[in-house]
Amino acid sequence: MIVRSFKEIEGTDRHVKSASGTWESKRIVLAKEKVGFSVHETILYAGTETSMWYANHIEAVVCTKGDAELTDHETGKTYRITPGTMYLLDGHERHTLKVKEDFHCICVFNPPVTGREDHDENGVYPLLTEEV
Repeated sequence: MIVRSFKEIEGTDRHVKSASGTWESKRIVLAKEKVGFSVHETILYAGTETSMWYANHIEAVVCTKGDAELTDHETGKTYRITPGTMYLLDGHERHTLKVKEDFHCICVFNPPVTGREDHDENGVYPLLTEEV
């Protein structure tokens, strides 16, 4: 059994800040836990826009606080994401999140991330594996 809090991982190697400066993520469950998924608490900052494409991962996102506009680049459709709203990138959709108010969310990734990932120039997390 693992018990840990987001508070206790602040400032550790599990607390990742993007090179773009648009978000930070506390990665509470990682690939090294060997449970088949990872779990993160992520904050995207108000006034920012982040384009992403999880070509190597499926991601589920649940908004817990804030307000953002999600654009699906595959369909051109735009959605308002507010607390209690979930979106699932089950088709590896290219998407952009335009943040109106600091956007707090819980994210689940499959396959799990290692904790070292950041978006590349295409908005993709590379598929990293844990060293044995």
